[in-house]
Amino acid sequence: MKITKLLSALLLGGVANAAFAGTPIDLNTPEGNTLAMRKILCDVEDNKVSYYKWNGTAYSRRMGEKDQVLFNVEGMSARQCGTVDGGKRGKTYKLVTREILLYTDPKTGKPLKKWNNPFTGDEVDVIHVTNDPVNQGPSFPNDKDGNLLPWKKKFGGQVRDKIWWMKFDVPLFYHNVLAGDYQKQVGGVYHATEMFDFVGDTDSLVNGDFANTHVDWVRISDWLPWMMMTGREGTLYIHAAGEKLASYDDISDVMKAYIDEHAPIYKTAPPVTDDRKNETSWSTYKDDVKGGMFKVHRR
Repeated sequence: MKITKLLSALLLGGVANAAFAGTPIDLNTPEGNTLAMRKILCDVEDNKVSYYKWNGTAYSRRMGEKDQVLFNVEGMSARQCGTVDGGKRGKTYKLVTREILLYTDPKTGKPLKKWNNPFTGDEVDVIHVTNDPVNQGPSFPNDKDGNLLPWKKKFGGQVRDKIWWMKFDVPLFYHNVLAGDYQKQVGGVYHATEMFDFVGDTDSLVNGDFANTHVDWVRISDWLPWMMMTGREGTLYIHAAGEKLASYDDISDVMKAYIDEHAPIYKTAPPVTDDRKNETSWSTYKDDVKGGMFKVHRR
């Protein structure tokens, strides 16, 4: 799941200055709409790590069949920002992030190690999503001529009474690193849609140091590669909801246990100087397969 990457691509950039912490924000100024976006996405201070978490359910959709609950999902991301000066376009930030998505047992809530595929009869090893990094470059508060991009227009949302909210859809259609070189001829392109709703209270957005932010996420996509569906008709869809956290302590015990055992670097974000190529669930899966982590167990 790319909450961090997709959200940051649509948000405005900003100034990372601790002097602004606790100062009321005016959304009609470059500094104001910049700081508001940083409060949602990361923090107004450079190099201060912020966290998101989310939980949901994955379903199957096949023609002529009732949808099935396949497994649950639990995710987290650790992110931080660093200031970038764009001259006439204003000051903004670079966002750096790591993220995890676990496929979990609906009964126990614990990460699945193996999964019984109801469509093929196979038992397969589950490969969870560990994307490091998922970074985002600058997005400035002003256009190339130095004119302010209005918060509501750029953000695609609303500010009304005591609530702010926004929604956006992100269609995805690109080269699948697991497929061959002739994807236009024989298929294999990654095809998905991600849909987001974000909402929070306006008071925490424009005042104080922390923006109360809730997120709803839907992803419609092809089957996951480790499900070994070999081109079978159908679609996977996930519906999840989550929130920005005050600290790492608010991450669930299940996620903390997984991080402690398998991914301790996810307790924090990458350094703001990180310039590595972004990972996706497909590229990390390919790396895992090369490392011999995947097996199919025939019944």
